[in-house]
Amino acid sequence: MIRCKGGVLYTGITTDVARRFSEHQAGKGAKFLRGKAPLELVYQQEVGSHSDALKLEFNIKQLSKIEKEKLIIHN
Repeated sequence: MIRCKGGVLYTGITTDVARRFSEHQAGKGAKFLRGKAPLELVYQQEVGSHSDALKLEFNIKQLSKIEKEKLIIHN
């Protein structure tokens, strides 16, 4: 999860978190994040498969902002 300007949280999946975060910081990657710097990587979790990653991403996106903040704090 990436925290954007204004505290907005962005959730996505990748096989290489460091590379993908660098792309986001450079303005390449998700259009949603463009112009929303500064960006801060606040949560990451390794899972076993692409399918598992998609399921986890979906579940996280269903959480309220408060629940996402709790997830970040407890990780």
